[in-house]
Amino acid sequence: MSTELLIAIIITVVGASTPILIAALGELVVEKSGVLNLGVEGMMLVGAITAFVVTFTTGNHYLAIVCAAGAGVAASMIFGFLTLSLSANQTATGLALTIFGTGFSALAGQGYSARPVTLLGPLFPAELATHPVWRVLFGYSALVYFSLIMVVVVWFFLKRTRAGLILRAVGENDLSAHSIGYSVIGVRYAAVAFGGAMAGIAGACFPLLLTPQWAERMTAGRGWIAVALVVFASWKPFRLLAGAYLFGLVMTMELYAKAGGGPLSSIPSELWAAMPYLATIVVLVLISIRRDASSNAPACLGRPFLPSN
Repeated sequence: MSTELLIAIIITVVGASTPILIAALGELVVEKSGVLNLGVEGMMLVGAITAFVVTFTTGNHYLAIVCAAGAGVAASMIFGFLTLSLSANQTATGLALTIFGTGFSALAGQGYSARPVTLLGPLFPAELATHPVWRVLFGYSALVYFSLIMVVVVWFFLKRTRAGLILRAVGENDLSAHSIGYSVIGVRYAAVAFGGAMAGIAGACFPLLLTPQWAERMTAGRGWIAVALVVFASWKPFRLLAGAYLFGLVMTMELYAKAGGGPLSSIPSELWAAMPYLATIVVLVLISIRRDASSNAPACLGRPFLPSN
């Protein structure tokens, strides 16, 4: 394998992993607060169409990212109101949010099919990425560096800050947190909003980083992989980073196996396309058969908050 090919594979893996990592980091914070939001896929699609329309209209990529984050927050507040204020079932509401996001993005994107936009360029000057090795470090867009920075930020927030301690306390024992004066609903609303913003930004990665045009359901199930990845990583940010890049590698193998020939090209393309999702199922099964599989899960995950007045 030549150096150029190896560098190209690394860059492709990083690009494919970035939206999964961003979405999974947001979902990790949401679940740490005791809320299970299965609407990640829908929020990503809302963010994707928002980013595409803003970029197509204004040409400003960073405005598009901000608007995508805002759209993700707006979508997450639908979920938050139903589950936190009205105590609706979190699983059913999350699935409904995914259906809503899929339909909304398809409707809003009807007039933009096959219309191209420019991709978000590298953050650093091109001179820094002339050598192949330096390209691995300095050849990415701001979204890639944002995802890596957020891994550290989320870890530091959860482990080293008072606010992170309160959020974890709400997720572990909401009644105890309520009894000492913390607003359980307020903390969970903030966590859900953060998860929505991250899902919206993850969705923006698709038209701005991967595919410079609009296509229905362009996230292709990456939101579900992000949800599974949180469990795979045992709710730990740095394991989340490793898992996201592992899934990114699996997705990248499909492209290079079909293009590069050799023994891997003999595997049917349909199997390669299904590989990331098969890997998700296998990982979840392996985790579920462990006796301590749920030992790191927040104790109140998925349970509505019902204060005993």
